[in-house]
Amino acid sequence: LRSPVAPREPARNVPGLFRAAAARRPGRTWIAQRRGADRAWRQLGYDQALAEVDALTQALLDLDAPGRPVAVLSGNSIEHGELAVAAMQAGMPLAPISPAYSLMSRDHAKLREMIGLLDPAVVFVQDGDAFGAALQALPLERAQVWAVDPLPRGLPVAVRGWDALCATPVRRDMAALVEAIEPSTVARYMFTSGSTGTPKAVTITQRMMCVATAITSQMVDWDAAGEAKPDNVLLDWLPWSHVAGGVAIFNGVLDDAGTLYIDDGRPVPGLFEETLRNLREISPVRFSSMPLAYGMLADALQRDDVLARSFFRHLRRMTYSGARLPDAVHQSMQDAAVRHTGFRIPFVSAYGSTETCAAVTLLYWPSERAGLIGLPHPGVTLKLMPLDDGRHEVRVHSEAVTPGYLRQPALTAEAFDDEGFIRMGDAVSFVDPASPREGLAFAGRVAEEFKLQSGTFVRVGSLRVACVDAAAPLLADVVVAGADRTELGLLAWLKPDACRELTGQPGATLAELVTSPVLHDALRQAFADHNRRNPGSSTRIRRLLLLDQPASIDAGEINDKGYVNQRRVLERRAAAVERLFAQPADPAVILID
Repeated sequence: LRSPVAPREPARNVPGLFRAAAARRPGRTWIAQRRGADRAWRQLGYDQALAEVDALTQALLDLDAPGRPVAVLSGNSIEHGELAVAAMQAGMPLAPISPAYSLMSRDHAKLREMIGLLDPAVVFVQDGDAFGAALQALPLERAQVWAVDPLPRGLPVAVRGWDALCATPVRRDMAALVEAIEPSTVARYMFTSGSTGTPKAVTITQRMMCVATAITSQMVDWDAAGEAKPDNVLLDWLPWSHVAGGVAIFNGVLDDAGTLYIDDGRPVPGLFEETLRNLREISPVRFSSMPLAYGMLADALQRDDVLARSFFRHLRRMTYSGARLPDAVHQSMQDAAVRHTGFRIPFVSAYGSTETCAAVTLLYWPSERAGLIGLPHPGVTLKLMPLDDGRHEVRVHSEAVTPGYLRQPALTAEAFDDEGFIRMGDAVSFVDPASPREGLAFAGRVAEEFKLQSGTFVRVGSLRVACVDAAAPLLADVVVAGADRTELGLLAWLKPDACRELTGQPGATLAELVTSPVLHDALRQAFADHNRRNPGSSTRIRRLLLLDQPASIDAGEINDKGYVNQRRVLERRAAAVERLFAQPADPAVILID
């Protein structure tokens, strides 16, 4: 499956995009982030950033370590953004690592494995105190540590402060240096574990990133619709250690000479309030997030008209990826859009992976149906391998596909088929098999699917979304269990605010909510209704166990984008699965007709 449209010519490299943006709009804000005791926005313009990036590039060149990576342990920040461009200008791959491996781990075993694989010349942290324990646990004999404030203490290696690094005298012709960066130059190593839990460093070249940026921009070109292109303003939390935030969004802002407001909120109770506070002040033109975050945002928009007016003021497009958006969430967001603007906002759904620079397919036309992933980007070829009932396994070939994993040739060989297509591990189906132009629908992760004892196949991806929809707005997410058993059950996490409202207990703890008879009755009724609509053994839910412990990032149950690894949860919570299916039934298990 291919697009009939020729791909747009990409830029030569990402530092070139940055320098072009700085030349085009020097006084415009590039990155902004709340700082200080008053949490005011600190804004960094393209002109100031250009001077600091060049100084940082010179500091990296002075290390005389060409090709060795720059590892970043901390999250999204103004300094992280500057260092990302500086590392690429210096010809040193950036390797952002999820902060969870530093801040939520007790033994830092996976982090040591990653650093050992990279052998970085520089390890960067924002806060030396917060990341001190992680730094102490790492083999850093061949590295310098760079930090903002405070500096880490007690390390046996050189530690350099940010202000001094930004004051490095620039002795090289940076424009000429950037012009000499080849498209084949390795720009990033980005870690992914997939369903295995073993960290793999995906090699990402300048060509891959520039191709992905060009063909994605091409599919949503405002000028093609006969409309003036608005200034691109984003408020975004997606972590730069993942391809959606660190490649698609970060590079897309540079391509547009746009402005990125870093959102320090997260789609979890206690942190999402920061996102809502930011959205009351910043009205984005585009908004991207995961389905979990949209579910929380939809609830907030229903309650807060001030928030809704600010959110929709300039909004032209919403994008989701990572998992299927539940129908109830899609409808709620559109209801809010109509209420506050008079019209619906296009929901753009993207499909990709770290190995493809997030550029495989895009739903670039308005649709009333959630779960669609659209059609291939220009220059992307999909090979669709038949599975069952009209579903196909996805394999991809394009210039945005990785050449492989760093120092892991066996894993690289396994990732590709004999024709050079990368195996995505996902299933899709045609919206209309008689008309491929109607696009594709996501049909689940092949590795997460299983069979019941009867041999009946269970499509976990679509069932999971149907279950969240059936119980809306009470459940945040579910894990489907039942492999080699006679019936299906769910492990589920609650949406505390919605459950407190239902039970009339505004101060209830999570432990109190999971035992609430009122909540149990509501969920029992919701899934009884689901079962009447879906009577087959592969869709009928008979048991439900509510979890009072959140999914663990450190244990690989969930990533920092909110995607739940179904297989890992079932492995790690085997005792909970046994409780779910125990005979006689555990008193905590909700039985459903």
